[in-house]
Amino acid sequence: MKDAILQVNDLTKHFNIGKGSVLQAVNEVSFEVKKGEIFGLVGESGCGKSTIGRTIMGLYNKTSGDVLYDGENVHELSDDDKWPFYRKMQMIFQDPYASLNPRFTVSEVISDPMEVHGMSRNRKERMEKVYQLLEEVGLNRDHANRYPHEFSGGQRQRIGIARALALEPEFIIADEPISALDVSVQAQVVNLLKKLQMEKGLTFLFIAHDLSMVKYISDRIGVMYLGNLVELTISNQLYETPLHPYTKALLSAIPIPDPDIEETRERIILKGELPSPINPPSGCVFRTRCQMAMDICAQVKPEWREVEPNHFVACHLYN
Repeated sequence: MKDAILQVNDLTKHFNIGKGSVLQAVNEVSFEVKKGEIFGLVGESGCGKSTIGRTIMGLYNKTSGDVLYDGENVHELSDDDKWPFYRKMQMIFQDPYASLNPRFTVSEVISDPMEVHGMSRNRKERMEKVYQLLEEVGLNRDHANRYPHEFSGGQRQRIGIARALALEPEFIIADEPISALDVSVQAQVVNLLKKLQMEKGLTFLFIAHDLSMVKYISDRIGVMYLGNLVELTISNQLYETPLHPYTKALLSAIPIPDPDIEETRERIILKGELPSPINPPSGCVFRTRCQMAMDICAQVKPEWREVEPNHFVACHLYN
């Protein structure tokens, strides 16, 4: 893809958890993120989507595969080359309570990255930038001298967003940025991210498990299950014509704000327990909960293929 800013090729991340056991968090995941788009990554808790975000950032070392940003292999950068990379790519963390240093004022939280990266040696210039960023995320300059514990969850997440913007990045990984917030606040934060994307031309990897919110904000969506990417396509296409049985089950769980339709529509209830990533099923990892499972599903891992234009799926039903 010529206009891809990020390319993830067969990315694998395993964790050694002792006594010879290996937790297979991510297995051979591949996707590309176009410059200027919001790419959504969805799935159940524990499916590996946050691990992908952290491995892309370099917070985790990969087990195998490649992460290319603007054609450069992120995990092969020297220490000197990592500094410019970290200015281009920033992260918004899931927990707005744990991701902000409680001993720093808001101005210190936001200005510290600028100081570390030598963006400005002038404290007055940094403070003006802090005030500008606070206003961009819906706060005001009076908040600069307060501490994180003085704010609500939604306000803290806005501070985290301002910190991510401090280095003027091109690409932001938003790791479940709304999951710890009240429902009434979630829409405000999502609208803020969409506004920033349009105004600044930012590219986002938006990680979440709220399918309705992901549909609203994302241009394309990838669906994960037990460390594997099972489906990827344009947002509207995924919701209108889902292909993978797991995607269909996820979409059937989204409530519809019409009591007549909600009462008559069919829910797909997945049977069985979610398998352990320490000992995942052979072949297709979803087969133990799939109503459409065939003999081949237990023997062969399904290939990742383009079934229709811009619609990719890993399922033996489409071989």
